[in-house]
Amino acid sequence: MSRKSNSTLSLNIFYIMVFGLIVFAGSGIALAQGGSDEERTSISRHHVTGGRDNPTKVAESEEQYEKLMTSGDRSKSKTRGANAKSGAGSAGAQSGSFDFWFYEADVILFSDDDNDGYFYGLDVLFDVDTVYSSADVYAVLYLSHEGGPWNEYAATEDFTIFGSSGSDEYVIVTELMSGYPTGNYDLLIELFDAYDGTFLASYGPADTSELSYLPLEDFNRDAPIQEVVIVSEGGGGAIDGWLLGMLFLLLIGSAARKIWKRRNDALMRIDSPAPIWRANGDIRF
Repeated sequence: MSRKSNSTLSLNIFYIMVFGLIVFAGSGIALAQGGSDEERTSISRHHVTGGRDNPTKVAESEEQYEKLMTSGDRSKSKTRGANAKSGAGSAGAQSGSFDFWFYEADVILFSDDDNDGYFYGLDVLFDVDTVYSSADVYAVLYLSHEGGPWNEYAATEDFTIFGSSGSDEYVIVTELMSGYPTGNYDLLIELFDAYDGTFLASYGPADTSELSYLPLEDFNRDAPIQEVVIVSEGGGGAIDGWLLGMLFLLLIGSAARKIWKRRNDALMRIDSPAPIWRANGDIRF
């Protein structure tokens, strides 16, 4: 192969290396932001008594679910309540039991580190009443992204409700860690009998506006923009991490280009005949 062919081949390899570095950097940024196909994880703290004023934490759990479903008919979502049997005093599988109902529910959002108006923390309080003096129950919570299907994101511990008492509120505080793209979410709560899993009642955006249009995103997407300050004798400035990464890639590319050029020049010198010093001072080859 001629030196010209070798030179062209080396230059092509150089450009491929630079392009690969740029693609790799872009992939890293995309992974850092999280993709729609990623599994969902969240961490929840459970408070059975005391409400928000004097909460008593009874458990902490970590939830892991399959990727978020964002398309489809929400009314046909396969929630636990849709598949569970209904209990005594039943109003139907979708309606639950007349003997249990939600008195109220509300949500407080928290943690917006990048100040974009979307939060990764949600504090959900709900109060359930019953015609019975007491009953052991548990609840399952769901999120719907932009009107899409319901996706389970947390389940409570078993807890006891007492008639129409207002002191048996349940509070579950959740931090969405990954798998929840930025957007507006609705929230649904389903109630079940702790003894046999009978579906008892549900409460969602159709019942109260407190559970609708919640601006959420996961922790990975809520990372604040990192800035790097470059200080020099003439002053200083700030550029974001992405621009710094591109400058770094350009420096790597420039260094690789110089290495390639020096190596190619060295190969050309090796292939060239050595100069011969003539007595008259001329250099000939």
